[in-house]
Amino acid sequence: MFYFLYTLRLILRFVLGVIAFVILYFLCSFWLPYLKVNQDYKLPVSGIAIYLESNGVHTDFVLPAKTEQMDWFTQFPCRHFQEVDTTYRFVAIGWGDRGFYLYTPTWSDLTFLTAFKAAFALDSAAMHVTYHPNTPRVDEWTQKLVLTPEQYQHLISYIIHGFKKRNGAYWHIDGHSYGMQDTFYEAEGCYSLFNTCNVWTGNGLKNAGVRVGIWTPFEDGIRKQL
Repeated sequence: MFYFLYTLRLILRFVLGVIAFVILYFLCSFWLPYLKVNQDYKLPVSGIAIYLESNGVHTDFVLPAKTEQMDWFTQFPCRHFQEVDTTYRFVAIGWGDRGFYLYTPTWSDLTFLTAFKAAFALDSAAMHVTYHPNTPRVDEWTQKLVLTPEQYQHLISYIIHGFKKRNGAYWHIDGHSYGMQDTFYEAEGCYSLFNTCNVWTGNGLKNAGVRVGIWTPFEDGIRKQL
């Protein structure tokens, strides 16, 4: 009986600990986006227009394909895509868990193992790159930002340091895409509950000097607070 009660007590403590962790996690994810960094940020009157795109869960940067600061075609050549040419005007770049990106093209493909490995940093990361032929349309899921050339350069530096390289070039992952205009590359870091794709996006905005929350694990922590 003693061992039974002792075991039951341990199980109860574990369950209560998990519940407390979940509550604390969601409280922080709701509250911390309201605590802003770069409080002195002011939207430039003119500059380089970029976009923040969301699918309701994940966020991407959508950047001009060519500017004075960067020609992304030199980084992501057309040969890595099934149907892309240099007339395409914008490129979307997002960071995330490698297994989730490559093996979960739809939510119906999600498995417990993939989700578990992503949550607890048990897999590597990848970059998803998509070219767009036209300027993004601003709506409830797509926000426009204007950066100065200096701010945009900071954002570029942040993004390119997230890619792994092989033989001096970004490490392309062959044979994986969701369509004709997208592909994947190996990336630095590991996805986790505390370092999500939206945290990566938020950190990019911080590096560019944009006013954004201290910690942004969910997309609405960026989109609604931006």
